[in-house]
Formats: sequence, C-alpha cells, structure tokens
Amino acid sequence: MPQIQLTPAERRFHRADAHHLDPVVLVGGDGLTPAVKKEIDAALNAHGLIKVRVFGDDRAARELMYQELAADLNAAPVQHIGKLLVLWRPVPAKEKTVDDDRMPGPRDVKVLKFSKRGGQRPEIKQLRVLGNQRLTSGGQIKRAKPKQKSIKKRQAD
Repeated sequence: MPQIQLTPAERRFHRADAHHLDPVVLVGGDGLTPAVKKEIDAALNAHGLIKVRVFGDDRAARELMYQELAADLNAAPVQHIGKLLVLWRPVPAKEKTVDDDRMPGPRDVKVLKFSKRGGQRPEIKQLRVLGNQRLTSGGQIKRAKPKQKSIKKRQAD
C-alpha cells in the first residue's frame, strides 16, 4: 500500500490537533514487535491521530522506526519530536450493525414523591418505563401517543 502524503498545511493542522494528546502506545526496549504494530494499527483505526512514545535513545533508530510504521501501516508521518512520533490515518467508516436502528428499550427511573405535610422524607419509587411509554411530571407512566399528523397531511394521504 502506498504511504499517505500530506500537504504542509494538513501536516500543520494535524500537528496542532496532536498537541494535547497523550501517547497511546509505548515502544519499549524490544522495538517494533508485531504486537506493538498491531496495537498501533488498532489505535489508528480507533482514533485516526495518535502519539507513540519510543523509549530508545538512538535517534537514527527512532527515525527508521517512524518511517517503517508509516509505510507498513499506511499512515502519514506528521511529526517526530524527541521520543514522540505522531501518525495520522483517516478513520475507516464504521460498519452498521444489525441492531443500530432499534428503538430504545426499557429503562429504570427513580421517582421522588414528596409528602403534602412537608416535614417527611420523600418516598422513592423505582419504575420501569418501556419503549412505548412516557413518564409524566406527576410520576405517572402513560403510553406514548402516536405523533399527530397535520390536517393538510391527513387530507393528502
């Protein structure tokens, strides 16, 4: 796969975005193991823009590691400053799962009922509100009404 190329303006934009980020992957004394590459790949898929901290003291080795990561993972090298490497890759589009368009399920709600005399503790009731129900301001559960259509839309149908 060819490496992603960034224009200087894009690189500057990503550098600014990465300024506040913390390193998500730490590369230890063993260097770039397959497990480390897999973690960096997963982080790029999840975040897009990441920082990697390399604990080695050899600058040439870090530079080589930086270029190797960019080439192997199809990422754009953004910045190499000290022991920090900044990489960017566009986040892939999330695949829609089967359950994404489900309606909301039941939820548990706590209702406080205050006494009319005032000096007592409020009564706490735990209620389960189903997807087709709503909770009124008085603490009652009512079935949700179907959305009303305007007269003009009803006539058009």
